[in-house]
Amino acid sequence: MKLPHFRAPRVFVCIVAAGLVLVAGLAVGAGTPPRARDLGIPFDGTPGKWNAITDVPGVEVGYATINRGEGTNAARTGVTVIFPRGKSGYDPVFAGWAPLNSVGEMTGMEFVQEEGILEGPITTTNSLSIGTVRDAISKWMVQTWKWNEICCLPVVAETHDGYLNNIAAFFVREPDVFQAIQGATSGPLREGNVGGGTGMTAYGFKGGVGTSSRVVTVPWGRYTVGVIVQANCGERQQLRIAGVEVGRELAAMDHPHVALDPKLDREQGSIIITIATDAPFLPYQLVRLAKRATNGLARTGSINDDLSGDMAIAFSTANRGLVGVSTPTEEALEKSTVSKVDMMPGNRIDPFFAAVTEATEEALINALIAAETMTGYKGHRVEAIDHKKLQEVLRAHHMLVERSSAVSGAE
Repeated sequence: MKLPHFRAPRVFVCIVAAGLVLVAGLAVGAGTPPRARDLGIPFDGTPGKWNAITDVPGVEVGYATINRGEGTNAARTGVTVIFPRGKSGYDPVFAGWAPLNSVGEMTGMEFVQEEGILEGPITTTNSLSIGTVRDAISKWMVQTWKWNEICCLPVVAETHDGYLNNIAAFFVREPDVFQAIQGATSGPLREGNVGGGTGMTAYGFKGGVGTSSRVVTVPWGRYTVGVIVQANCGERQQLRIAGVEVGRELAAMDHPHVALDPKLDREQGSIIITIATDAPFLPYQLVRLAKRATNGLARTGSINDDLSGDMAIAFSTANRGLVGVSTPTEEALEKSTVSKVDMMPGNRIDPFFAAVTEATEEALINALIAAETMTGYKGHRVEAIDHKKLQEVLRAHHMLVERSSAVSGAE
């Protein structure tokens, strides 16, 4: 479907001279940062083709990355948009939500909890831009799906990027949201300093966006579980990779007598975890999947601290054309009838619990590995995790996969 004519900046533009980079779209090409598996970090489970949430058929992801200015004018922020069935048309999905620690915001959750349905995209941004993004998504849904008299309750979530980004300057604007929407597509995804994760930090290192997937095979079929995170949580000493306390060991190697800025090294951050699957789960089952995201998060060291906004939402792309609630036209309403949907037996759900756990863990580590050192608001600087030192630590614990060339994704 053709997108409405918004007054948005032209997409696919990189204005380096002005210090501004706006990224819409996901193409991964030359210069793409390595991923965790490229470094030899071991993980359980079998990933899909791209080892990304977009391995789930129909899922599309788009970014708008805002990176310009210095000092008090530093903009280090953006928007990530996730479409369960792509942006081409209205076709809701079953969904479920799990607050792991609710010091944060995810709009539209009362509707998701009541109806068990997600009608539009899931969008993530910074804490103070959640209203702007929600309004822009509402406008897009109304104009694209012709909902002239129907209420939109978009799902928009946030994490706080105020250490690197002048968050009070409200840099995210409506055109940025439209750009992320227009650039949404399937395929391999960029990670790290992109989209809503641009200015985020995790475990005292540069954080951001990360993704991963798992293939689940049961007697009657083969399914995919995909995860994408906006990671902004954790203290340095908590970080664990492949079961090794790498945060403490890296801190001792880098700065044995110097403490990190307490504004940076804190567990009072947040993480938003979005889970997709093509397996036929009902809403209450998707709530159960969302709850398992905390298992993967815990594997990386997080304890869901008191002031951390940690939330997970899960959706299923199965049962196409059968899930709708807010029918866009009177004609569609008159033709509606009883829906007969597929459902995964409850006693077959354990492999999917494992897949969510594994993909969440790897998605967060991918965010750390892909992120690059960034200097932002008031000169605050956040270092990326050092790949070589990380490999040294893992090698010392016999937890590094030694190989001449590692390939991320399915092997």
